[in-house]
Amino acid sequence: MNKSVLLFIVACCICYLTPLSAPVMADALPANIVFIMADDLGYGDLKCYNQGSKIPTPHLDRLAQHGLSFIDAHSPAAVCVPTRYGLLTGRFPFRIEHRRQGPLISLGRMTIASLLAKHNYRTACIGKWHLGFDNEKRPVDNRPLRGGPLDHGFSFFFGIPASLDIPPYYYIKGDRCLAPPLLRTAASSTPGWSPIQGAFWRAGGIAPGFQHNEVTPRLAAKAIRYLRSQGHEKPTQPFFLYLALPSPHTPWLPSRQFRGKSQAGAYGDFVTQVDDVVGQVANAIQELAMKQNTIVIFTSDNGPVWYTSDTERFDHNSTGGLRGMKGDAWEGGHRVPFIATWPNRIKAGRKSNRLICHTDLLATIADLLEEPLPENVAEDSVSFFSELTSENTVESTGGPLIHQSSAGVLSVRHGPWKLIPQLGSGGFHQASPPQTTAGWPTGTTLQSEKRPC
Repeated sequence: MNKSVLLFIVACCICYLTPLSAPVMADALPANIVFIMADDLGYGDLKCYNQGSKIPTPHLDRLAQHGLSFIDAHSPAAVCVPTRYGLLTGRFPFRIEHRRQGPLISLGRMTIASLLAKHNYRTACIGKWHLGFDNEKRPVDNRPLRGGPLDHGFSFFFGIPASLDIPPYYYIKGDRCLAPPLLRTAASSTPGWSPIQGAFWRAGGIAPGFQHNEVTPRLAAKAIRYLRSQGHEKPTQPFFLYLALPSPHTPWLPSRQFRGKSQAGAYGDFVTQVDDVVGQVANAIQELAMKQNTIVIFTSDNGPVWYTSDTERFDHNSTGGLRGMKGDAWEGGHRVPFIATWPNRIKAGRKSNRLICHTDLLATIADLLEEPLPENVAEDSVSFFSELTSENTVESTGGPLIHQSSAGVLSVRHGPWKLIPQLGSGGFHQASPPQTTAGWPTGTTLQSEKRPC
């Protein structure tokens, strides 16, 4: 028989015996990505970042033991909204095109979710959006809330429109309000704490049956359910889960089983509950046999609401010795924990000195996908993908980074130096520049990050 004819017959037999829709092996798929962002969690709250912490965080400590901890990671802003813009778009928040009420991300702008969706990822956002919807303050049942996650690359959303101390209070599924906030709740506060601490929330509209203390547990359950839905389907698509927790932001309402678990009051107990949510997510990934091919990243959106008097009261330094807190241009406002795990790719137990920012995540994911980014997107995003997969700690000055305080003060961080163009914190500690005195500069301050500042 002619050799070429024989080869043709063999090829036909192989094609006939091979199923037309052979399942894709999980290891052949791009990595799943689970990104967990806590809200108002301090750099010094985690034991793996601060051995003197009075808050038990066993699950996050275990995450650090099995992964890479960045010790010089930052949010692009010291408050919630601009940080989330920077994270999803890879742009410093001073670039936001408009600051009116409503959606802050322009339609058509690339986000982490839209980039991943382009590469056949299932994309889900569960938790606090806080980047605006049309008609957010007056939602109507069964009418779409435009400008949210579904308009920016996510195929699934369940969560709340903003922080749990900002009315109105209601849930959103997809782009629909589940129940309009037709009722009204009074303001809440806690004796013994400042007006923006404790069980604090503002008066306003609230949906029937909405309970502030049930939100974090409900979102955790939704996240676990989503992971299980991915694990039970044929692994033909990778997934991206952005779990934007609304805790430990106020109101501090730890569930019963976490009360008294820390030595840092209700705040510390709430941080312990956040740690437990991370443990639930990690356990689900393990049980579903997805661990080897899943990148898990944990961070916070900015620093904590923790005054010097709180540190003295509880002997717990929520910022880990850094100056300032949430809202401030000082380091305590925006230096955050940032832990990444990826079995067989990220060496366990490493720490990195590289200066990174949440804005860098989009370029990092683009590197993972081997996708060159257009010049007009993610202008401030610098990939740290090589740092994730490096075997050794790489000394890098990084930056420059531009941070935004709650009062809109822009500071610049480059290597070990930081420029704050005014006196004062630019935030909750001291938003306005103090009166100058003899011996003090009248304009900029240049501070070395080799000491807490």
